[in-house]
Amino acid sequence: MKKMGESLNVRKALFLDRDGVINHDPGDYTKSLAEFQVLPSVVETLKVWHDAGYLLIVVTNQGGLAKGFYEEADVHAMHQYFQGLCVQAGFSVAHFYFCPHHPDFNGRCLCRKPGSLMIEKGLHQFHLDPEQCLIIGDKQRDLDAAAAAGVDGVLIDTNARIPLPEEIL
Repeated sequence: MKKMGESLNVRKALFLDRDGVINHDPGDYTKSLAEFQVLPSVVETLKVWHDAGYLLIVVTNQGGLAKGFYEEADVHAMHQYFQGLCVQAGFSVAHFYFCPHHPDFNGRCLCRKPGSLMIEKGLHQFHLDPEQCLIIGDKQRDLDAAAAAGVDGVLIDTNARIPLPEEIL
């Protein structure tokens, strides 16, 4: 049986790292909505991916939570703000997964990239075919996490433009 909001046609997804891919990464932590600056053309580019049939899923390490630099409410506020921009443009992000751990503060975990648990959760939750999915990230750990889940990856420079589907497929 189909779950509410789930399309039986969606079998592919674009996973995206957040800091440095969706929003400007200042080189340290983005701690608040006031610091959250969406990079130019991100919303327009993600609309193209969405219109090409890709479910959009954000997977982001948020080790600043473990360090006490900000609260989960701050992460949710940033994600809600970005989701609002996407909805205004006529699409939405299917899910935002974040890892609140940092190995120096909580020990090792399976969700912090290069761990693949966030990607695996997305694959399972949305019944996705890993071979039809892709991740775009700005760190090798993003691609390592994807590879462990059987997903291909594209590495871009931090704060660079997200490529369009026709540029990488």
